[in-house]
Amino acid sequence: MKDFIKYTTATIVGIFLCSIIMSVISIIAIAGMAASENMTKPIKDECVLRLKLNGTIEERASEDPFAALAGEDFEIISLEEALIAIDKAKDNENIKGIYIEGGMLEATPAMLQELRNALADFKESGKFILAYGDNYSKGAYYLASTADQVLLNPIGMMDWSGMASQPLFFKDLLEKVGVKVQVFKVGTYKSAVEPFICTEMSEANREQVNSYLGSIWKNMVKDVAASRNLKPEAVNALADSLTLLADPEVSVKGGLVDKLCYISEVKKILKEKAGIEEDESIKFVTTKDVAKAETLQEKISDEVAVYYAYGDIVDTRSTSFLQEAVICGEDVIKDLQELREDDDIKAVVIRVNSGGGSAYASEQIWHEVELLKAEKPVVISMGGMAASGGYYISCGANAIYAEPTTLTGSIGIFGMVPDASELLSEKLGLKHDVVKTNAMSDFGSLMRPFNEAESNLMQAHVNKGYELFTGRVAEGRKMKKDDVKAIAEGRVWTGEQALEIGLVDKLGDLDDAIAAAAELAKSEEYSIGRYPAPAPWFQNMLNQTKSSYLDSSLKELMGEYYSVFSSLQNMKGQNPIQARIPYFINIQ
Repeated sequence: MKDFIKYTTATIVGIFLCSIIMSVISIIAIAGMAASENMTKPIKDECVLRLKLNGTIEERASEDPFAALAGEDFEIISLEEALIAIDKAKDNENIKGIYIEGGMLEATPAMLQELRNALADFKESGKFILAYGDNYSKGAYYLASTADQVLLNPIGMMDWSGMASQPLFFKDLLEKVGVKVQVFKVGTYKSAVEPFICTEMSEANREQVNSYLGSIWKNMVKDVAASRNLKPEAVNALADSLTLLADPEVSVKGGLVDKLCYISEVKKILKEKAGIEEDESIKFVTTKDVAKAETLQEKISDEVAVYYAYGDIVDTRSTSFLQEAVICGEDVIKDLQELREDDDIKAVVIRVNSGGGSAYASEQIWHEVELLKAEKPVVISMGGMAASGGYYISCGANAIYAEPTTLTGSIGIFGMVPDASELLSEKLGLKHDVVKTNAMSDFGSLMRPFNEAESNLMQAHVNKGYELFTGRVAEGRKMKKDDVKAIAEGRVWTGEQALEIGLVDKLGDLDDAIAAAAELAKSEEYSIGRYPAPAPWFQNMLNQTKSSYLDSSLKELMGEYYSVFSSLQNMKGQNPIQARIPYFINIQ
């Protein structure tokens, strides 16, 4: 019996040690493959850059070599990487053209517009763009419309049905479980609180959503009409009939698609355009391949730094598995200090893509931008959103650039504190008592709602925050405070509208902002540095936990409702005073 236990224990220990050794070997092997893939490689002759439009576009995407092994189909497209690749492909003689694969693409309109402008600029090189899809979402078609030819599968689907916003409201649901949300705000249009206290959109919110949706759609229609040599009125009229279930022939007759064909014919067309022999295979390169391809240039001491700030603005990083990319006040302050102290950096472009968040963190970042601006020029490049707190951290810069469809403004403050007393006492049967030394010793307790004095105190604090916010904008934009308040009230504007009312200086993309920063710094020759440096893939691997896989699964399962669930889960860890655009920007 003793020998049996001894041999059994030895076998178990051996299996355990073998598993560890095999795991280490696997990690080293994968690390080697990842390292070899990340090495700079020259682009082969007669290549075609393939741009797959299936997934979600984000400002930057971290590398995850284990995603394929985990069987994840959810693709994240890095806008930074795609823009660099398209720009390099324009001048690389080995890249003959771009092949766009349509699909179901999700992205903010401004990010689509910036990527579309890069594709249009690529065409100026004389190289071809060919687009084909089994299906096209609105965003995917908006990009594909830049192509010389737009092809669609004979039984494929295309969505060009206009734009809609369908916000969700939780008031009745919260009441059923015994939770009320105590709201304190400034701004008629500050609609971030509406899902928690209303069952439908307020008239003010409906007005602003109708305004910015109309502005965004007008830009998209205008761009597509120009690329397809159609009248904007005709392109807009097609939106009444072109849903995903429409007959593909409607797209052809309307002039949005050139031809219906299968993939076999697409390959023939692609070979002809790329000058590839019929019996040869097409060599595709990805945006990652091209973005990382070596660029030969002389070393230049002057540098324009591009600092990426995207996601919710938070005071500190959360350990919640639902926390995605964030603008962490503590991290950003440290990073901007380092950029300020680097003598080789002559100017800084802050790329902002945020709907806001903590008012406290926004103020701290604003202050650090002011210190940076005192040393060197600071230019803001607005991405998909730079609203509320996102505008707060932008307003003091030397210059602000935005895309026509960027969502910005939303200058307002609000506070939300949940009252779970009914849930705890009536639903769960929990009773409470209190002993306190002073009148407000239990201020903020979930066991009871605010009294009148506490409500007045909260509202006064929010009012003070609004005065500070509008004052910062007035100072940064060189406007009278009353004039700022006239366009504030929490109202959301598009970049096109913001230009007219003085909230931004020019319409343009990241390249335009970089050129402006260099000009302000009087640097005729300069290199471009990008910060913060992306985390290495193995660090992402070490941060991968069971919860991250749950996060990915929730994204696929919940679709558009994921952001709602995510924000509700994270709300308890947020600063109660928020400078935030409406919680859930729902644009379809």
